[in-house]
Amino acid sequence: MSKLHLVFGGRVTDPQTLDFQDPSKLDVVGIFPDYASAEKAWRGAAQKTVDDAEMRYVVVHLHRMLEPDA
Repeated sequence: MSKLHLVFGGRVTDPQTLDFQDPSKLDVVGIFPDYASAEKAWRGAAQKTVDDAEMRYVVVHLHRMLEPDA
């Protein structure tokens, strides 16, 4: 199984949390086949909003959700 990674982000209610203000407005950067490419995409997206403390981007390890016992 591929080790898929999802990169997305959006405006949060508190910069210390991942409580997104409006999930319907999330910016889905994409799904990537490995962590290295996901991290590169995450860095690019996060860098564009570096001056906005209420914007957060994350990398989600989809493969861990699809096979939690692996």
